[in-house]
Amino acid sequence: MATKHTRTADAGRNQPASAGDGGTHGATGAHDSIERGIADSLSLLSTAETQVSALVRQTVADTLGTGAGAAGALTAVVEQVARGAIAAGGEVGTGLAISVRGVAKGVVAGVHDVGGDVVAASFDTMHALILAAAALGADLGLVARHALGGLLEAAGDSGVDATQIAARAIAGAVEAAGKVSKVAVTTVRDVLVGIAGGLGQTLHALAPAQGGDAPGHGSTRPH
Repeated sequence: MATKHTRTADAGRNQPASAGDGGTHGATGAHDSIERGIADSLSLLSTAETQVSALVRQTVADTLGTGAGAAGALTAVVEQVARGAIAAGGEVGTGLAISVRGVAKGVVAGVHDVGGDVVAASFDTMHALILAAAALGADLGLVARHALGGLLEAAGDSGVDATQIAARAIAGAVEAAGKVSKVAVTTVRDVLVGIAGGLGQTLHALAPAQGGDAPGHGSTRPH
């Protein structure tokens, strides 16, 4: 038979369990709040990249549409877009990654919209982004990584052969890096080999020609 004393003790033992339940609910609430906050932030980042891509896509399509899709017109607009994206995105961090990926995807989509040479555009895009990044002091490795990622994603969306896109993009990156320094070539090569996988042999074959004392010789840039 329970006495007043034992009932009080039992009640005391039950109290921490009740408090613990409250703590569990509190932790669950915090977890849900953090999850929602991160999801919202990622959604905003995704939206920003999509907006950059759409702007670049329209700019490229409009320019090539009025310029008959000439190689010179493509090179010029890509260079301008690349420099603007690097400058707006900042030297490092999320802003730069979003800008670079958005530009890469937008260029491919814009060229595809007007029936242009998407493979050649991938070369120009990577070439321009690397030179713009070097001129503005941005992280070449980060730019190379996100640019190639954006190009490959855009290739999938456009139904273009991703292998060809990657090969020409790598060639553009290496040539551009060769115009900067041997260190730049090494940085770009090391990043892209990891991403391109089987295309690493192509990259290594191109790098020495672009990393010498006379950059620009042995160019693989399409004319």
